[in-house]
Amino acid sequence: MATVDVFNIQGSKVSQAELPDAIFDVPVKKSVLHQVVVAQMANRRAGTANVKNRHDVAGSTRKLYRQKGTGRARRGDIKSPLMRGGGVVFGPHPRSYEKKVTKKVRRLALKMALSAKLREAELLILNGFELAQIKTKDFVAAVAALKAPNALIITAEENRNLELSARNVQGVKVMHCDGLNVYDILKYEKLLLLEGAIKGIEGRLLS
Repeated sequence: MATVDVFNIQGSKVSQAELPDAIFDVPVKKSVLHQVVVAQMANRRAGTANVKNRHDVAGSTRKLYRQKGTGRARRGDIKSPLMRGGGVVFGPHPRSYEKKVTKKVRRLALKMALSAKLREAELLILNGFELAQIKTKDFVAAVAALKAPNALIITAEENRNLELSARNVQGVKVMHCDGLNVYDILKYEKLLLLEGAIKGIEGRLLS
């Protein structure tokens, strides 16, 4: 197990904690991370874009004018794709962009992302993040003391003061350990992991 320092929100070292090698010391493969992130982003797409085809457009099916003798191009009804307001050809319709990734690969990618943060010294363990009141100024001061202006903060349980104090701060996100995912870990520069959340992560990835 890797032994790391534990800090308080003032940035002072208070103790040490052990991180399991099965989660925080896994060889990193960019291809696996890429596969999971692409799938995660694809699954967020709504896929609700829709156009009206020729048969969906309201209008008469009467031929606009006779076929011959006018000197103009031949025309069918007013719903033709060539006409303004007509149907659209080969446009988008509601669909699913879902990409399936096996549970085993998703877990592996999550371990790799956590291992990468630890290896690059971008993982910080905190003994807690308790704020006396809901106050953005206090939260910003704590983040500044930790030198983590761009960070993902992982909590073990609901922390209302922290969540509400951080919600308007750009570049920072607070998340429960159950929602931990590869995209958010890689998106933010620092990963601030509350000490209590380690057990939650172990239970999720080692079960």
